[in-house]
Amino acid sequence: GQPHSEGIQLLLRRSREAKNCAYCPYSHFPVGAALLTAGGEIFSGCNVENACYSLGVCAERTAIQKAISEGHTSFRAMAITSDMGDNFIVPCGACRQVMREFGTDWNIYLTKADGTYIVKRLEDLLPLSFGPEDLKK
Repeated sequence: GQPHSEGIQLLLRRSREAKNCAYCPYSHFPVGAALLTAGGEIFSGCNVENACYSLGVCAERTAIQKAISEGHTSFRAMAITSDMGDNFIVPCGACRQVMREFGTDWNIYLTKADGTYIVKRLEDLLPLSFGPEDLKK
């Protein structure tokens, strides 16, 4: 099942806390993500930039890599937070594809700086996607 209201608020709070740890001296665009596993654990991540720009990593991928490194491969939801103001933060294409590796049937909470959010299914953010099962065709 999906997280209940209290669980959603915790996921959103953990993404805001992760955003505060972002290392973004070049873009000045902090992003935080919090990933809820099927087992109910939360892994958070922030973006980490590098002077060699292509070596930076997004918050969403940081959270996923942390979860994977701890043995989790089944996810229920992710909250993403930034300081974008009037716009909802959305994951980049690379993050959407990494998220897709672990299924399409989970919720993504996209937030604005004021804490309001909308919920999208991963399958809606990356329609007609390519995943592990396509390698077996």
